[in-house]
Amino acid sequence: MAQASEVRSQVPGREGERALQAVRGLSPALMHELLAHALEGTGPALLPIPDGTPEPRAEALLAAMRPSSLRTPDGVTDLPDGLPVGPDGALLVTTSGSTGEPKGVELSASALRASARASVARIGAVPGDRWLCVLPAGHISGIQVMIRALVTGGEVVHAPFDTDTVAELARTSRPHVSLVPTQLRRLLAAGADLSAFGTILLGGAAAEPSLLDAARVAGGRVVTTYGMSETCGGCVYDGVPLDGVEVGIVGAEPGEPGRVVLGGPTLLTGYRMPPGSEQRGWVRGEDEAGMVLDDAGKPWLRTNDLGRLDSEGRLHVLGRMDEVVNTGGHKVVPGQVNAILAARPEVAESVVVGRPDPEWGERVSAVVVPADPSDPPTLEQLREWVRERLPAYAAPRELDLRSALPMLASGKPDLVALRRTAP
Repeated sequence: MAQASEVRSQVPGREGERALQAVRGLSPALMHELLAHALEGTGPALLPIPDGTPEPRAEALLAAMRPSSLRTPDGVTDLPDGLPVGPDGALLVTTSGSTGEPKGVELSASALRASARASVARIGAVPGDRWLCVLPAGHISGIQVMIRALVTGGEVVHAPFDTDTVAELARTSRPHVSLVPTQLRRLLAAGADLSAFGTILLGGAAAEPSLLDAARVAGGRVVTTYGMSETCGGCVYDGVPLDGVEVGIVGAEPGEPGRVVLGGPTLLTGYRMPPGSEQRGWVRGEDEAGMVLDDAGKPWLRTNDLGRLDSEGRLHVLGRMDEVVNTGGHKVVPGQVNAILAARPEVAESVVVGRPDPEWGERVSAVVVPADPSDPPTLEQLREWVRERLPAYAAPRELDLRSALPMLASGKPDLVALRRTAP
């Protein structure tokens, strides 16, 4: 089996281009070393295939992204028809467009380093600090934990998320950690000492104010993050962009909600589309998400997120534009409704989605995990609570009580599953 130190010999001979190697099922230690070589330019760019990816999906990703080799615990296999990445390309992270067709987000070593350095500077991390990675190494969130450790010369510890394990690791090493809201909620429920962490970077999904308040009362230094694969992960911390990152709102009057646009050194190089794809790459129409150039030729990422800037210039993300519920001709932002529901003490976790409705087109549906399953909130209680704070049409018309929310491997709620009619 080829070791990580041998990857130098696999850099392509074609000037200005770098080979792309898919990686699957590797140990965190080997993934960490390969990532270091990718950033240094002494090894190929990496295409992570997340753990747990079904075989048909993995094969589809390889066919669509066309790496030149595949590294597994059994060794390295050359693949036909491989396409290189750009000269500074270090990482290709796969995501799905509106059609569900896979596309690759190409990230340069420069962008990844800029993101990591701005992150550690914002939270005050210093050389030698420890980092705890409990997020998937195949997703940008887990990869960035490793890169932050690399740029600070710190140690990173990988562990599957378990409240007892994470609490003990925090007690013994005081690491910085990246979590999603569900993980933080479970640590709180287990009575973990959150002051044992250096910093808790919280992202992946919106966090309700009550969760943040409870975590900070429990001693946690919690910093909310907003970003995506296209921005090398989180690029806005507690509503304030990292150094060098620019945030704007388009398609709205000042102070009003509109589309969030992002610029700066952490942006992707471009998209890699499957062979024969009808999608248009990284320059898109004015009404679509994607990369666009302004009049000065500067690249911006037009996100699919709806947000606003307050009087202090802080970004407030309200939800995704494609998640807006059109009910009876009225548009409802699920994130606004969910933030109100989450403030109820009877609600442990919740998600608001739109579901098909023969009369209203879509109905506002609240999927709720009760704090006390024996005494759950009622639909009328939640409707009245929302009506006191938003127009009546935003109040949920359906309450779907669950013991747990369905989650994706990234730690985000599975909105596709939740939009289906309640079982």
